Amino acid sequence: MQRADAVIAGAALSGLSVALALAEAGLEVVIVDRTDPRAAVAGDGDIRTTAISLSSRRLLTALGAWDAVADRAEPILDIRVSDGDSPIHLHYDHRTVGDEPMGHIIVNNDLKKALLDRLATFPGVTIAPPGAIAELAITPGAASLVLADGRRLSGAVVVGADGRESAVRALAGLRVTRLPYRQSSIVDTIGHDRPHHGLAHERFLPGGPVALLPLSGNRSALVWTERTAVAERIARLDDDAFAAALTERFGDSFGTLRPLGPRRVFPLELVVAERFVAERVALVGDAAHAMHPVAGQGFNLGLRDVAALAEVMADAVRLGLDPGSATVLRDYQRRRRFDAASLMASTDGLVRLFSNDIGPVRGVRDLGLGVVERIPPFKRMAIRHAMGTLGTLPRLLRGEPV
Repeated sequence: MQRADAVIAGAALSGLSVALALAEAGLEVVIVDRTDPRAAVAGDGDIRTTAISLSSRRLLTALGAWDAVADRAEPILDIRVSDGDSPIHLHYDHRTVGDEPMGHIIVNNDLKKALLDRLATFPGVTIAPPGAIAELAITPGAASLVLADGRRLSGAVVVGADGRESAVRALAGLRVTRLPYRQSSIVDTIGHDRPHHGLAHERFLPGGPVALLPLSGNRSALVWTERTAVAERIARLDDDAFAAALTERFGDSFGTLRPLGPRRVFPLELVVAERFVAERVALVGDAAHAMHPVAGQGFNLGLRDVAALAEVMADAVRLGLDPGSATVLRDYQRRRRFDAASLMASTDGLVRLFSNDIGPVRGVRDLGLGVVERIPPFKRMAIRHAMGTLGTLPRLLRGEPV
């Protein structure tokens, strides 16, 4: 049996982030995944990019991981939201609320490597050999993961950061609500002739939104959502035909577009756990809530989980209390439930409002975009919401030590 203060199931971005936050708070952590995260990073297998909001960047800075990726993270200075060919659009300029970028776009693999390198500096952090989770055992004062090969990892709390098909969530008996969108996102890297000047542009179309997000040089990350059957057909096109289809939908504001590959398709659905905690179990990230990428807030929402969980556990340890007690975990759920539910509801509403070409509905959409564009207080609030700086934030999201 291997013992620690916390056992983290899942070594993707959310799992590594929560492990680092707990390690910074002085807790001993063991991480386990079905695959070795260091081998995955070395293989350069994750082609996706992630939007990092301002508050998330502050968290990563406080955890000592940001400096390692800062020179490869492209700032978002402007956001443009348009509805098909309508002349009405919404434009966010970072200078409206200050002088810091609204966020950054970073390649997942770069961020994973930075988190792993930072975790390697903590002697109290162990990455266990890969293994599948077979059993969750709760005993007085502890929770244990039993792996398929018989190994047992034990701690005061088990953190499920193992994605939307979370084994920890299932073994803890936490039910989920699923809502398939019948849409899939095509992910690729796009080269273009004209510079993006830090612009993230999302165009809503009946099949789903098309977003180009700034990367270094004259490149952007593409997240192109379509109905699943259409997305699969488009993804199989050769590069010239793919570029023509993208230009037809997105336009030529960035000049000639050319896919740089590789290209992948990811099916989309909303998944939300009815509760984020069980006895000595806490869920974070996609294990608690997986959402549509329309607003680019999925990982940022997970980092808000990370910040809240690390804070309640660290405060408990400082007071000499059990960091996995029911009181501590209930406090975590209280802090996270409403925020997650409200963001997922608003995101789901956006998808349903914009993924159609019904005339009256389109009129309502354009009216809404116009109202937000023309009323400065609404626009400032929307920008701060995108930056993750609204409301009462945990210490890490303010850039303070946990």
